[in-house]
Amino acid sequence: MNQGFKALILAGSRGGEVDPVAAYAGVSHKALITLEGRALLDRVLSAVGAAGPETIGVAANDEAIKTRLADADVVILPPASGPSQSVETAAGALGFPLLVTTVDHALLKPEWITSFLADCPDWADVAVLLASEEKVQAAAPGTQRTYLRFQDGRYSGCNLFVLRNEAALNVVHVWRKVEAMRKQPWKIAALLGPSFLFRYLLNRLTLDEAVLRLGRLAGVKAAAVRAHDGLAAVDVDKPSDLDLVRRIVGEKA
Repeated sequence: MNQGFKALILAGSRGGEVDPVAAYAGVSHKALITLEGRALLDRVLSAVGAAGPETIGVAANDEAIKTRLADADVVILPPASGPSQSVETAAGALGFPLLVTTVDHALLKPEWITSFLADCPDWADVAVLLASEEKVQAAAPGTQRTYLRFQDGRYSGCNLFVLRNEAALNVVHVWRKVEAMRKQPWKIAALLGPSFLFRYLLNRLTLDEAVLRLGRLAGVKAAAVRAHDGLAAVDVDKPSDLDLVRRIVGEKA
């Protein structure tokens, strides 16, 4: 993808829920956790900015984050009920193509973004970056990630997505349905359909086939892009992740 792009950093929080990683770090929000003296918000903003977007939006509903961004060259987007709504709101405000990442992507590098965009096929409405288990373990031996199993290997998500055009918002609408069903997995299974689940459970789908089929369910052309660096799959979802990235950043320093 050679055209200019916009970027969105998801930095919201679910109302009333205390994030365990923020509590572990002794701060009010994950975005304010520091690594080598720099907050995650600053680290992610710097990496995204270095990749050259036309505009950066930050979806945040925490006053401390908004205050920190007051002098930054970003568009602060209003609070939304969940990540999917934040993405849809951002797409309306910022436009397309829209790169989406999260504020807990502590190790994010600009070259991951540029290579991801370069590797996105021109025919795709939406693309997602994933890293193979082999690359993740080579980059961070022993790390515990969540993997999806396919015929051609196991892959972990990298919290990097591209929505190329308005058609890609169909994926966001499906995502919103899944968010609403997150405590009712049987409804998610029904949404995906028995044919897809049967083939996935029997390990009869490659990564590319699975993403294409999921895209068709949403009425879009979806593509999987493979990460070159396994560290792209390491975010800060739990306290042990924070310990890991602190060690990695400390070793590099």
